[in-house]
Amino acid sequence: MILKSLSLLNYKNFESINFEFDDKINCFVGNNGVGKTNVLDAIYHLSFGKSYFNPITSQNIKHNTDFFVIDGLYTKEERDEKVVISAKRGQKKVIKRNGKTYDTFSQHIGFLPLVIISPADRDLITEGSDTRRKFIDGVISQSDQKYLTTLLKYSKIVAQRNSLLKYFAVNNTFDATTLEVYNQQLNEYGSIIHEKRAAFLEIFIPIFISRYHTISSGHEKVSLTYQSKLSETSLLTLLQQNLDKDRMLQYTSVGIHKDDLLFEIEGYPIKKFGSQGQQKSFLIALKLAQFDFIKRQSKVNPLLLLDDIFDKLDEKRVEHIIKLVDDQNFGQLFISDTHADRTEEVVRKISQSYKIIKLGDHEPENL
Repeated sequence: MILKSLSLLNYKNFESINFEFDDKINCFVGNNGVGKTNVLDAIYHLSFGKSYFNPITSQNIKHNTDFFVIDGLYTKEERDEKVVISAKRGQKKVIKRNGKTYDTFSQHIGFLPLVIISPADRDLITEGSDTRRKFIDGVISQSDQKYLTTLLKYSKIVAQRNSLLKYFAVNNTFDATTLEVYNQQLNEYGSIIHEKRAAFLEIFIPIFISRYHTISSGHEKVSLTYQSKLSETSLLTLLQQNLDKDRMLQYTSVGIHKDDLLFEIEGYPIKKFGSQGQQKSFLIALKLAQFDFIKRQSKVNPLLLLDDIFDKLDEKRVEHIIKLVDDQNFGQLFISDTHADRTEEVVRKISQSYKIIKLGDHEPENL
């Protein structure tokens, strides 16, 4: 799959800008604040129907304008595919593929597989378990529409059960029959999600460990551990055991929406004991494993976006990463960096075609 061209209108800091891309490597270079990350984010937006960095639609519209349009032309399986995303203030966002509007955004997820590696990924290490669950769900959903549908149904039932628990508390009442209906539905959907997460991680974890081993030259031992109470007992049993607690808290305290992924290096939490370089290598290995998994499932090379990839990495680790992507197993690559000379020095070592796109105050300049 190849992104051939991209047009942005009133997206973030761009009034109007157009790009034509190389089939292999495209590097956006320029000073901070010129919009390098925003271009990568627009490409991400075309795949997922939302921004990677700011999911609030109105905040992605350029100041003092009323709408944005992102227009991408792809080649996939020898066919041209045109995807357009548009949004007006106060109105619902629209995604069109070849002129036809999707009924729901979820129908589009997975059609344009993509992996982004960004400094913002550090949230996976520093933030709460919901961030790591979203990572797991995002990887699986790109190749499994049924999983995404089940996840949406589960989330809806959790919200309804929470509302019912609040209603009980406010009105000093209780209806076990209605609550049991929600429990049965949560058990059904939650069991499916747990099984798919466990099956995914059984495949994913060895890929991740292999990727990290390569990036770190095998000097460090890392691990991922899936934490879920559903590994020990059924969700139905958990809901029954925690009924009194849920009534007191007025929300559902157990379920797959409480699962987590434990990140460790040398047997210790990487959040506390990993250096900045080790944490970044961990995240890059995580995302490259994501790339490998999605490619295996979809039989398509995902687009790979590397935002500010050279920050906080020593030269040896950067060299390993470049060697990894200098491979026919990777498809089209998009890189952002503040140093044009550094970027070009790195990509010259890769036996692939490349394009340097310098961003400034005006139209992009191809070097």
